[in-house]
Amino acid sequence: MQIKGKKIGGGRPCVCVPVMEKTKQGIVDEIIALTKSSADIIEWRVDAFPKFRDFNEVREILQTVAPFLKEKVFLYTFRTKAQGGLGEVTPEELEDIHDIAAESKCVDLLDLEYFEEEYPILKIRELQEQGVKIVASHHDFHETPEREVMKMLLERMCAGNADIVKIAVMPQSEEDVLSLLSVTNEFYKENPDTPIISMAMGKMGMISRLCGETFGSCVTFAANKEASAPGQMPYKDVIEILDVFHESVSI
Repeated sequence: MQIKGKKIGGGRPCVCVPVMEKTKQGIVDEIIALTKSSADIIEWRVDAFPKFRDFNEVREILQTVAPFLKEKVFLYTFRTKAQGGLGEVTPEELEDIHDIAAESKCVDLLDLEYFEEEYPILKIRELQEQGVKIVASHHDFHETPEREVMKMLLERMCAGNADIVKIAVMPQSEEDVLSLLSVTNEFYKENPDTPIISMAMGKMGMISRLCGETFGSCVTFAANKEASAPGQMPYKDVIEILDVFHESVSI
């Protein structure tokens, strides 16, 4: 997949940096600063913005940053509390929040919590028709599901015609991390047309954020000012590690 000249899927993973600022000006300032950085993707975590129900405020933020996003991939995410985020909304509010992103024309990727949607396939199609690519996601902040369950979740999201599928789990053992990596690699090989993002969260799962080039995960998340999930490392360190690894495996 190519977005704004950036390849997503295969080779060195893209580095995505989340913006978790709480104020309108803070959000705008950090997004603009990151457009000048070495990050590949900027993610705005809308649920971290206390005024996310003020749709005009959300629109104004998008309108303000849009001119600066001509060359940088922009991911728009509202993470609900059910999936480990900060936002508690009704289905109707969440639909409006997603629609604002599509209407803005500056959002390249939109994170859709697949199993929190009543009709996810219809919603994916509706958003794609407005020009937005969909990252269908599932997050488990408590445990790592059984291998067969993780594979089923990924396959269902893929069957829903998502552009990218994402799964994040919380490992309880090193074996859980190995299980996630194995499922990631299997999905990657069996579904070459659908990029996958996967990670094991927390300190135990840090290695999963760095080895995507080997196992198939196409994006890794790394922190700037504030991490959006346990186990995220500073993005500049992650970029350096991934670049060294990529150069070594390319020899």
